[in-house]
Amino acid sequence: MDLNTVAEVISPARVGQWRPGDAWLGGGTALFGEPQPHVVRLLDLTAAGWPALTRDDDGLEIAATCTIAELAASGYDLAEKCCQAFLASFKIWNVATVGGNLCAALPAGPMIALGAALDGTVLLQSPEGERTVPVAEFVTGEGTTVLREGELLRSMRLPASSLSAVTAYRQGSLHPHGRSGVLVIGRRDAGGGLVVTVTAATKRPYVLTFQQVPGAEVLPVALAEGIADEAYVEDVHGLPAWRRHLTRLYAEQVRAELAR
Repeated sequence: MDLNTVAEVISPARVGQWRPGDAWLGGGTALFGEPQPHVVRLLDLTAAGWPALTRDDDGLEIAATCTIAELAASGYDLAEKCCQAFLASFKIWNVATVGGNLCAALPAGPMIALGAALDGTVLLQSPEGERTVPVAEFVTGEGTTVLREGELLRSMRLPASSLSAVTAYRQGSLHPHGRSGVLVIGRRDAGGGLVVTVTAATKRPYVLTFQQVPGAEVLPVALAEGIADEAYVEDVHGLPAWRRHLTRLYAEQVRAELAR
């Protein structure tokens, strides 16, 4: 979609250039997907020259401008599975970015699921300085985040301990090639604990942490207590009751798989 209100593009963009009426430009798949009448200037991040993926002893740093295709080819099984949850063409994979998916804050955003499930954090930058926020807390609702006016998401970091953990993955949609209605990821930590992350079904990520793998009778109670009925999404991709049922079904499957 043409953005016919845009009068200028700043490339490469940097922190401190933002002013009212600006929008950060990464892949642009979300930005150009619907009218943006308030946007008069684009700040191009693709020319910033950030390395897509940076590995070190502490884990993996994923630049906001890293494309889905680049992340899918990184060699991490769970990352590839989350990329597959896009159910998008290769054209989208080679343009859409990790940062854009996080900032769009759609319930079905699989990069949100990946970051929340692996204890990821995002680095946010502004003229006032930098701050680090857990991915699970970055998204606050459907289309809403903790980003402040003019703030930039620079990267997402996944810790080495989570990247090396055993995981289980379940994703469901109303249609074979439809948007995710439910996405549940389980992670078994080295100490024997279990982390269950729920996204797509809910308006924001929910992370349930157990010191050890719970019994089959404990998990549904924890889900019912931890996720209120009104937290489930209602749209054309699934009713709340269906999402809640599938969440509990998938969570039990994940629990049983990781209990072996």
